[in-house]
Amino acid sequence: MNETVSFGYEDIAPDEKTARVGGVFTSVAGSYDLMNDAMSAGMHRLWKDRFVRRVKPRAGETILDMAGGTGDIAFRMAPSGAAITVADINGAMLEVGIERAAKRGIDGLVWTEANAESLQFPDRFFDAYTIAFGIRNVTDIPAALREAHRVLKRGGRFFCLEFSTTLWPGFADVYDAYSHRLVPRLGQLLAKDADSYRYLIESIRRFPDMATFEAMIGEAGFVQTAVEPMLGGLVAIHSGWKI
Repeated sequence: MNETVSFGYEDIAPDEKTARVGGVFTSVAGSYDLMNDAMSAGMHRLWKDRFVRRVKPRAGETILDMAGGTGDIAFRMAPSGAAITVADINGAMLEVGIERAAKRGIDGLVWTEANAESLQFPDRFFDAYTIAFGIRNVTDIPAALREAHRVLKRGGRFFCLEFSTTLWPGFADVYDAYSHRLVPRLGQLLAKDADSYRYLIESIRRFPDMATFEAMIGEAGFVQTAVEPMLGGLVAIHSGWKI
């Protein structure tokens, strides 16, 4: 692992990033879903719907939804009858998810604190591993990908939904201006926290492009890797299989 890692536009020590990211999500947990709606004009709901359609959860399967604290992906997969474990490094995010599940009458989900870089689950345990808008906040991304590969059964599938870099001319400039200028203001208005949302936008800018991240998934041991861009790559669904 490198001596320094990115925290937004800063380069800091790995241990410091883990602590500071934890602080960000503890700060925004209560307003996270409201801000997702505001920042994406509600489009994150459509992206997540499409993501779960690609995962194709089925009854009898075991699925790990990593960094899934507020439950958005797990709630969409729950009607399938799959046994879903929602894992997140941040307890505050999990508390929000558990409360939301109770209000919706969704039971049967397993909620647990876990670090994506060093999972407590045994080898070859899950049929599928999902992570939505979480991998870019992990301190050691290659380690997290290796752990995803380790806990999947042979024939298991990996799906990741994450922001990337749009390739549409013109749109990239518009989005860049919007995200850097308006999102922190929205964060201050709706969550009373501009700095955390400034970090979230900067973390997107520092995340590898689609081709680079697909290669990283392959280096972790996955095969038949694929990437499905949306909005020209502003958001992308990455996938791979363990054989």
